[in-house]
Amino acid sequence: MKKKKFWIAALVMILFGGGFLVYRWISQQRTLQQAASNIQTAQVQEGELTITLNATGTVRSAQSATLYWGTSGTVEKVYVQVGDSVQAGQKLAELAKYSLPQSVISAEADLMAAKKALEDLYTNAEVAKAQAMNDIATYAEAVRDAQYQLDYFIVPAEQAKMTAMEALAVMEERLEIARKAFEPYRLAEYDSPTRQKLKEALDLAQANYDTAVKRLKYEYALQVAKANLAKAQQDYETYKDGPPPDELAEAQAAITSAEAAMRLAWIEAPFAGVVTRAIPLVGDQVTTSTEAFRIDDLSTLYVDLSVSEVDINQIQIGQPVTITLDALRGKQFKGEVSAVAMVSESTDYTVTVRLLEVSSEVRPGMTSTAEILIQTTGRSLLVPNEAIRYENGNQVVYVLKPGEGVQAVTIQIGVSSDSYSQVLSGDLQVGDTILLNTGDVSVARGFFPIMGGMGGPPPGERPQRNPGSSGGGQP
Repeated sequence: MKKKKFWIAALVMILFGGGFLVYRWISQQRTLQQAASNIQTAQVQEGELTITLNATGTVRSAQSATLYWGTSGTVEKVYVQVGDSVQAGQKLAELAKYSLPQSVISAEADLMAAKKALEDLYTNAEVAKAQAMNDIATYAEAVRDAQYQLDYFIVPAEQAKMTAMEALAVMEERLEIARKAFEPYRLAEYDSPTRQKLKEALDLAQANYDTAVKRLKYEYALQVAKANLAKAQQDYETYKDGPPPDELAEAQAAITSAEAAMRLAWIEAPFAGVVTRAIPLVGDQVTTSTEAFRIDDLSTLYVDLSVSEVDINQIQIGQPVTITLDALRGKQFKGEVSAVAMVSESTDYTVTVRLLEVSSEVRPGMTSTAEILIQTTGRSLLVPNEAIRYENGNQVVYVLKPGEGVQAVTIQIGVSSDSYSQVLSGDLQVGDTILLNTGDVSVARGFFPIMGGMGGPPPGERPQRNPGSSGGGQP
């Protein structure tokens, strides 16, 4: 009887335990089926991945200038208004002459005098040039004559060994000795042998002295002629191209100074552009540094963007840019990078974009947002970043193949955007279904067999973006 009760109790326990296991298995399967129905997947796509960088900035003109009055006075004439196109040097407004300071009024007379002085300078230079040419001819002939006389002048052999000055000194000394020797016999008998001998010596000394004097005279005449010729040639070099540079610069500076003083009486456009601000009215009293006009060259517009130091090395001149303006929502304008600053302001660098389309709707000062195209991949396989995991140093995606299970596929990624990554290699095809998050893989492991598994992925680990990429891109 006891044995029968034991077996009955054992059977009840077995039935109860088996029922519990069946219930637990059914519950797990229901949980897995419910989780599997919520698995998030995506398809491998083919497309172009575009990497962009966004930045904000302000529109500016190609050139801009704010113009101020340079003196005091009363506005007599205003020639332009806002929106008018002007050329460089065009008068914009003018002050009444009677209201100008005396220094400005007298500038007109100063200018006339300075121009007259410049004209005289050129006239005098022509006269000096002509005189120098005439002197060159005259003194060149004088040099030839003096050289001829010197070349054909017979100099005693003894004197030829000395310079003209040395010969003159020696001959003068000998002449003095001969004179002193002859002097006591000057009144002696004419035919006295001693007197005749001393007289011959005196005559020879006098002749030698005269020769030395004449030689020195010829040499001096040649030196003077050469000096005069050199001076004439120097004068010609000075004036052959007009007035001397220093005198010309001084005369031109006087003209420039007078013109600058005269221009204080009006304001003129420094370059071709459009009047974007016009303040003066006829009758206004103005003083030095009173603002008058603003001129902008609107033929080309630029946007100066602020780009972080983290991204600046991705920017290159010539990259295409799409620009939107806060004031013109819904419209886009094309541009290109035209300049990249070499130095930063704090941690940002200025990148200048040139608008390729000029529109009257776009005005300097407008706030803009720019999308700079950094890189495009061309046609490539693309997978969502959420699907990429790192396992054992490899980049892996899980491919879901109905009826076959989940397969771990090792891939190599290239360029990445905020949403997608380019697949450079790996056993993937367009249209393959891949799991998106870590939890999905865990569920899939319980619901589908794992093919080619590489171990569980680190929970929540995402792919690192390709160094140097930024912005968003869509396939």
